[in-house]
Amino acid sequence: MKIAIFASGNGSNYEAIAKACKEERIKAEVALLICDKKNAYVLERAKKYQTKTYVFTLKDYKDKEEYEKTIIKVLKENKIDLICLAGYMKICGSTLLEAYPNKIINIHPALLPAFKGAHAILDSYNYGVKVFGVTIHYVSAEIDGGKIIAQGVIDYKEGDSIEVVEEKIHQLEHILYVDTINKLILKGV
Repeated sequence: MKIAIFASGNGSNYEAIAKACKEERIKAEVALLICDKKNAYVLERAKKYQTKTYVFTLKDYKDKEEYEKTIIKVLKENKIDLICLAGYMKICGSTLLEAYPNKIINIHPALLPAFKGAHAILDSYNYGVKVFGVTIHYVSAEIDGGKIIAQGVIDYKEGDSIEVVEEKIHQLEHILYVDTINKLILKGV
């Protein structure tokens, strides 16, 4: 089973998945990393795990369809079975979604369907929720709207700062994403 991870930034979820594969806690190989930012720290993390990397910047293509077709070509060449979005800050378009139906999953730092979008932790914190968590879902045309696969909650204590909440959420992400990917693989994705 071959996994492609799509990421845009720091890459802590990439590293959690790559490490779990290396340690055989996930029965798969992280075959490649797709990144959309040339200076993203995740590219440094990928060197540590000797993961093949590709950087595709949307502005280098005439449109999103050409951009995604180029990515699909690389995915097919590498015989990718599952795509895991891990802090990937681009919206997957119909070209990619149609090429990999129910084979693209995402991790979101809130309990969907509440607090969709890029600022979920801050939005939920400012709203004053009492239960924070993480959702893993299939990617669909609706942003953060695909079928939910798994959810988990953090141990939130009244008065925890936003920094403490973020750290707890990231710790949960690394555990829940690894467990969920492994379960999907064992079920045959």
